[in-house]
Amino acid sequence: MQRITNYINGRSAEPISGEYLDNVDPSTGQVYSQVADSDERDVEAAVESARNAFPAWSKRSAEDRCKILMRLADLVEENVERLAKAECIDNGKPLSLARSLDIPRAAKNLRFFATAMLHAKSEVHAMEGVGFNYTLRQPRGVAGIISPWNLPLYLFTWKIAPALATGNTVVGKPSEVTPMTAYLLSELCTEAELPPGVLNIVHGLGAKAGAALVKHPKVPTISFTGGTATGARIASDASPMFKKVGLELGGKNPNIIFADADLDAAMDGSLRSSFANQGQVCLCGSRMFIERSVYDDFLDRFVSKAKRLKVGDPLEEDTDQGALVSGTQLEKVTQYVALARKEGGTILCGGNPPDGLNDRCKDGYFFAPTVISQLSVDCRVNQEEIFGPVVTVTPFDSEDQVVEYANGVQYGLASSVWTGDVSRAHRVAERIQSGTVWVNCWMVRDLRVPFGGMKQSGVGREGGDEALRFYTEPKNVCIQIPGT
Repeated sequence: MQRITNYINGRSAEPISGEYLDNVDPSTGQVYSQVADSDERDVEAAVESARNAFPAWSKRSAEDRCKILMRLADLVEENVERLAKAECIDNGKPLSLARSLDIPRAAKNLRFFATAMLHAKSEVHAMEGVGFNYTLRQPRGVAGIISPWNLPLYLFTWKIAPALATGNTVVGKPSEVTPMTAYLLSELCTEAELPPGVLNIVHGLGAKAGAALVKHPKVPTISFTGGTATGARIASDASPMFKKVGLELGGKNPNIIFADADLDAAMDGSLRSSFANQGQVCLCGSRMFIERSVYDDFLDRFVSKAKRLKVGDPLEEDTDQGALVSGTQLEKVTQYVALARKEGGTILCGGNPPDGLNDRCKDGYFFAPTVISQLSVDCRVNQEEIFGPVVTVTPFDSEDQVVEYANGVQYGLASSVWTGDVSRAHRVAERIQSGTVWVNCWMVRDLRVPFGGMKQSGVGREGGDEALRFYTEPKNVCIQIPGT
């Protein structure tokens, strides 16, 4: 059985403990590989490797770093099929989705930040007749990066690319649930001739390897994407050491459909935002609000289309919905649907594992697309993040009412507004408390814009200049004009 080892100082490294964790294919429920069960000793070795590599890497020109990262992006693109299949087996998502979105976006992340550093700007402030100030933005050192299981390579590269492009070195801790693509990326790093120690990858549990990385006194920068409760613990552990911390956390995102919208476009967009990647995307619109005058008709059509989504073997090309990432996640989704029934909800479709799975997938972690109505906006199912193929639907009567509904949760990551009224689009977008508002679309991403959430959806921003700034430390230099 294949063993997924750490990547430290440019080489494969067994965990010091010699211990491994089972890695399960969620579409079959069977162990198909083992991943290193690392601890603080492995983290120490990785940090030391990154610290040793930092002086030389940080002094290389932005152009040199760009060439290496661009070569790595080339290799990701050349290995799309291999990486996509690995992610499909590791994560349970349809192969078609991994091939068309996740892996190409990983390459795009590397390309964008590699070239962005070539155009980085520095501020200069003239003091009339006295002198001038300029700002240097310098790499901070070792960046500790902890990435989630839902978009394994996509989000791992989203974090490591700006850190490496700005001259930092990295110790990355991928999710132990989906480690395979990060492991394959380490092999490509060697082929791209990334210098040893510039990127180190330590696999293992968050409570062991992740916590050791956060608490390490020689790791000044921490970037984490994951659950809000874990983010709170990271903030608590990192704050006494005054680390630079970026947290992209949970979401309970509203999807608002006004009667004057292009309802066909809203239908297609809402199906995607509700059920993409089995609803396991932090940006999914898990709360749908439909204006009452079109509520019944839109909901009937939506439920009909949701029922027709094919749930099954992620390796089959026509599969729309694959497996949930783990047995734990399946249990969580199942419990929330049971809770919805107790809270008075009506299950309009789904609510259970699907029928008709092939023999290969009969023990996999599948759950049918689920639509629930008749729930109060303040019930637990409408307030807590489920992270599965479950969407609630609620009618609304006015703009003010739906804004109140949309903002009535502890999260503020993303939202969608569907309307044909451009003035309303601007009004509602301004009033909704979320870091991203999509109007008449969903998941249209531009790497140049800042990304992050409000309230308990996190702190800090990634994307574009914000990411480059996050991984650098500003230093002001003041030069007096001689003789003044």
